[in-house]
Amino acid sequence: MTGPVYLDYNATTPVDGVVAAAMTMVLMKLFGNPSSAHVFGQRSREAVARARAQVAALIGATSDEIVFTGSATEANNLALRGAASALAARGRHLITSAIEHPSVAEPCRQLAEQGFSVTVIPVDTWGCVDPGAIAAAVRPDTVLISVMHANNEVGTLEPIADIARIARERGIVFHTDAAQSVGKVPVQVEDLGVDLLTLSGHKFYAPKGIGALYVRAGTPLNPVLYGGGQERGLRPGTENVVAIVGLGEAAQLARARWPAAGARLEQLRARLYDGLNGRIPGLVVNVHPTARLPNTLNVSFPAVDAQELLLRVADHVAASTGVACHAGQPASGVLAAMGLDDARIRGAVRFSIGWPTTKAEIDGAIERIGQAWKRRVAGR
Repeated sequence: MTGPVYLDYNATTPVDGVVAAAMTMVLMKLFGNPSSAHVFGQRSREAVARARAQVAALIGATSDEIVFTGSATEANNLALRGAASALAARGRHLITSAIEHPSVAEPCRQLAEQGFSVTVIPVDTWGCVDPGAIAAAVRPDTVLISVMHANNEVGTLEPIADIARIARERGIVFHTDAAQSVGKVPVQVEDLGVDLLTLSGHKFYAPKGIGALYVRAGTPLNPVLYGGGQERGLRPGTENVVAIVGLGEAAQLARARWPAAGARLEQLRARLYDGLNGRIPGLVVNVHPTARLPNTLNVSFPAVDAQELLLRVADHVAASTGVACHAGQPASGVLAAMGLDDARIRGAVRFSIGWPTTKAEIDGAIERIGQAWKRRVAGR
């Protein structure tokens, strides 16, 4: 990779070479429709089945619990709208958190417009949801809870297993958006105790345009799209075999790289923080000290506007002031929900490290950012 040091892996990741090679083989040789009965269809169907098993193995599921979608956004919509529809006769109350991705927050808003009641649970100064607050919000008509596994902006890991126990005891379906955690930390659906889990290919070195939804056996779920019977009738449309194979290969790579990847990412993140903190007095960390993704560092720079700071280093470092899906918005809704003041929000930058990141890149980024901050504070 050439150009600026890329430190925005939470926005998207490059396609791994192994993934690209597998996808190229499919492009060249497996053009059959997986629904066709002839040999060309059978070969494509076998490739899809293999990828489904690879994704299932990554999260400790069974193959028949994996539904391929066109994105994590689609998977979240299927989880929320599909479960709400299937459970509407039992109740019409949903619970979610104040820091969810728009692909969860917006379906919740739409469901509220359709007559569902939605309770939004606040977070603490680290961006953590209190399981006790979830329990207190449960009503007799509560049918669905959705809380993300890891926040995409600050990297805080939520107490999903604790929330899942509350949901299970009360017979409530529980969904977690794990788009930012799958491939970065171990994610096992049985350990988490969830009924529905979303993952995103382009967050862990697969291509864009492919995601998946884990659906625990027996979980009520209606489709939100209608057509053929693909993906057990939950996601109609001819399967994108190329992208599905890419997702499967990326899942297999993630399993092979862990736990070495997690340790390496933590070391690089610590190196980045130590370097910045040594050069910039008053730097503030905006994430939980322990319950966090290994690759994510969200910090507030004192006395500067983060967008201006990143513009000053744009030729050398690529990071973000928030999340790509919120581009153009004036402030971070996540940091505001955490209770941070305006100055701290304006100075906040999210750095996210990836498997290809090197120590030399980290050191180069530290030097460029430190110099830019000093020049800005000095008024030059």
